[in-house]
Amino acid sequence: MKIGSHLLANRLFVAPMAGVTDRPFRQLCKKLGAGYAVSEMVASNALLWKSEKTQRRANHVGEFKPIAVQIAGADPEMMAAAAKINVDHGAQIIDINMGCPAKKVCNVAAGSALLRNEPLVRDILEAVVNAVGIGPDAVPVTLKIRTGWDREHKNAIDIARLAESIGISMLTVHGRTRADLYHGEAEYETITAVKNTVNIPIVANGDINNPEKAEFVLKTTGADAIMIGRAAQGRPWIFREIDHYLATGEKLPTPEINEIQAIMNAHLLDHYEFYGEHIGLRTARKHIGWYCKGLRDSHAFRQRMNTADDCKTQLQMVNDYFDEMKSHSDRLLFLEAA
Repeated sequence: MKIGSHLLANRLFVAPMAGVTDRPFRQLCKKLGAGYAVSEMVASNALLWKSEKTQRRANHVGEFKPIAVQIAGADPEMMAAAAKINVDHGAQIIDINMGCPAKKVCNVAAGSALLRNEPLVRDILEAVVNAVGIGPDAVPVTLKIRTGWDREHKNAIDIARLAESIGISMLTVHGRTRADLYHGEAEYETITAVKNTVNIPIVANGDINNPEKAEFVLKTTGADAIMIGRAAQGRPWIFREIDHYLATGEKLPTPEINEIQAIMNAHLLDHYEFYGEHIGLRTARKHIGWYCKGLRDSHAFRQRMNTADDCKTQLQMVNDYFDEMKSHSDRLLFLEAA
């Protein structure tokens, strides 16, 4: 599969998730089988461009290519400027966020709130495509949306037609409305309808949490690729599991405890280096919690782990916990991803 001139390794994508898909996590998922990953959402507000958070989110040093950056906002000129500055800083693909349901995003008329205002959607898409997606140095512009604002106001097909006419290179559809947030089951029938309406690549997103579900969604929707978000939290090897299953029809065995411990150690060390001691200690907690979800005494362990006051101690506590797990079993059994 290609996005513009960029040939992807496969059709398994890592969903952009604020506070999750930082550079260390994207790199890890790509090493474990993801063919493509999009950065955390970067605000288009120029006043935030020099903030530590935005600078970190725009850090792509050593990242596997292609480098894709997601931008968010509700002002066409600001979105165009944000696209340009991110391209100047190494972005090879610009993704526009019109799918985030978070209140702090929708309250400023960005993310999925934009789906209520199709003229503004047109203005934003045109501004960004004109800014970076035209000419000899054109950068592909992609778009992520939901199926609509709520169940009574679904306009994914109209938005898809509009996006295609303006020059959007790929469209990702999360199979829920903004009002659904992450509740209920994803509506794959809408994604199927979008795929049958336009000719640009369509990516299906929502509730894909195991190899069988991945195959089902690809066959049911006819999508060109699938995007996985929450199911990869604490389980980044899901991409190689799905890739293997799609290729062979066979399921890989559950990773052995030593391998999972090694994956987690490499992730945490990269995480600490990326964020530094103070922030790294705190932001690692959620990842550790995800890795341990469903394991014996994990709740009590997380409470103890949260008392660590430096990264070295935190890492040692994590390894002590996993060493204890080894004494009970040579394999880890994880709960099915939510």
